[in-house]
Amino acid sequence: MIEKLKLLENRFEELSRQMADPAIAGDPEKYTELAKEYAELEEIVKTFREYQQVVNQLEESREILRESDDPEMRELAREELNALEPRKEQLEKRLQRLLIPPDPNDAKNAIVEIRAGTGGDEAAIFAGDLFKMYNKYCEEKGWKVEILSASPSERGGFKEIIFLVNGKGAYGRLKFESGVHRVQRVPETETQGRIHTSAASVVVLPEVEDVEVEIDPNDLRIDVYRASGHGGQHVNTTDSAVRITHIPTGIVVTCQDERSQLKNKAKAMKVLKARLYDLEQQKRQQELTSQRRSIIRSGDRSEKIRTYNFPQGRVTDHRINLTLYRLDEILEGNLDILIDEIQLAEQSERLNENQG
Repeated sequence: MIEKLKLLENRFEELSRQMADPAIAGDPEKYTELAKEYAELEEIVKTFREYQQVVNQLEESREILRESDDPEMRELAREELNALEPRKEQLEKRLQRLLIPPDPNDAKNAIVEIRAGTGGDEAAIFAGDLFKMYNKYCEEKGWKVEILSASPSERGGFKEIIFLVNGKGAYGRLKFESGVHRVQRVPETETQGRIHTSAASVVVLPEVEDVEVEIDPNDLRIDVYRASGHGGQHVNTTDSAVRITHIPTGIVVTCQDERSQLKNKAKAMKVLKARLYDLEQQKRQQELTSQRRSIIRSGDRSEKIRTYNFPQGRVTDHRINLTLYRLDEILEGNLDILIDEIQLAEQSERLNENQG
């Protein structure tokens, strides 16, 4: 690890020299490229230099303990050793995490799909609760939410809702929400107070640029039809709803939220590209990790990942065996208390794989 860090430090110093060169400073494109790499290395080099400083101080303190006859000096050296050893350990762990290659998709916007599963009306209401939870979380983060497609349920909530989360790092945080979410509670219609269990599935995809996914127009079947509003409301008199079928994969995307056919088509294409990109990423992931698949990062959406138990005010994340009695807080959008722990577990697992 130290050798790798020294190489990165040398590269960092070389970049600093290059950026100070007037010829490069006068070339905006080249300078921007170097500045980007410099910024990516800055934190790791800064941490490595602090680590080296701590290691040197530890060596000095050990030398004083070995060679000094002065009791006061020896006592000071012991105190410094006690303070520096934990700091060295912290910095080592931080450097190990920083050396894990980041997921290139983490900084992207996210497309989130929530679908009601088993449980009928109660599942649709729960899907609506999940949407509210994510909406509040996004508000806290300063991210913008744009609904791409929604199928409301007659008794509240959604049979399905798809939305775009626009904000730096949205995918990197929300990707851990993919999977089956289960709810245990007494429905309002339940007269005998029995607890019902229902579920909703969540899929989180990175938003992709046009250049990342090439779609042959011949592979698409595009149907337009008249949109029908919920309960007969907002019924269009023109064929503005759009259904796009990607023939090779059988993926179907529909959008009828906008009154404009062009806008609906653009939204549907955005979702289709994200799904095709995700399909390709999953294939690559399976090839790379066919021997060792992470529970957290497997992307297995049939996996039950979390249970929300209303009678006990409890939320359990089954991937890391974490139970918190803070249900109200989590539903109000405080998801970081879960996501932080899952992210730490994922980093730890990736670190073990890298070392293995």
